[in-house]
Amino acid sequence: MEKIRTALTGISGVPVTPYKTDGSIDTAKLSALISRLADARVHNLMAAGNTGEFFTLTMEEVRSVHAATIRAADGRSLVSAAVGRSLTEAKALARDAISEGADAIMGHHPMDPFAGPSFQAKYFLELAEASTVPVIAYVRSDNFSVADFRKLALHPNIAGIKFASGNLMLLAEVIRTTKDAPAIWVCGLAEGWAPAFYALGARGFTSGLVNVFPEFSHAIHQSLEKGDFAAARALIDDIAGFEVLRTKYHNGANVTVVKEALGMLGTDVGPVRIPGVERLTEAEHAELRAIVDNVSAKSRAA
Repeated sequence: MEKIRTALTGISGVPVTPYKTDGSIDTAKLSALISRLADARVHNLMAAGNTGEFFTLTMEEVRSVHAATIRAADGRSLVSAAVGRSLTEAKALARDAISEGADAIMGHHPMDPFAGPSFQAKYFLELAEASTVPVIAYVRSDNFSVADFRKLALHPNIAGIKFASGNLMLLAEVIRTTKDAPAIWVCGLAEGWAPAFYALGARGFTSGLVNVFPEFSHAIHQSLEKGDFAAARALIDDIAGFEVLRTKYHNGANVTVVKEALGMLGTDVGPVRIPGVERLTEAEHAELRAIVDNVSAKSRAA
């Protein structure tokens, strides 16, 4: 548990899922990407997370991504296997990932349109009860009560809460009211939000950028760990346009931007599956190219 919590205070990278020309998962390219991220010392790899297009993958494809990630990481980075959909499916995916050697389980937010907030929290609690490795709760809503968050933070098998809402007043309140809980509060909104989250007491952040520029993610993390918010903000300024592009189309371009940036750097990982945005427009692509070129130049100079 302490090993997982320590990793959560670092970078939780969410790898993309590469596809072949026929649309199937390219496990060779996925393995190469995971090996590169492990070599880059990414603390925690969230296999089949949202940047990995979890909700477009079949259950067997999710299992394939989990297994390939665990093998390729080879103990160099921790692997948190993302699970979700129905509670029954989430538990089954967790069991299989654990048997493959997953270090932790990351529960996706239950997306049922008729879900009750307190019962979404119960979803995570039941997943934690069923899992034989630590669980990370990925909460994408600010509808949970403070009491619900407290239950999650106090559960002995929940290592941390990946808080993915911009409701900073709620985050401040739940951190204040869980000071006696060992769970780690993690910024689930990537590098751009991390300084604000750190200022309120969260640690670590999730990252899609790490697929493309892991050195930038590390530099931001190191600045935040030192409490050097000015340095962190200066670094974030360089990748702000990248993150803004990812929010287009109600976040529909989130994965698209990462995949196209990888392609610009010589790693073609295929398009994004529908209902994600398959391709950027020519203007968006040109804007992304300018950002990638600028960050690449700064990375080489560093």
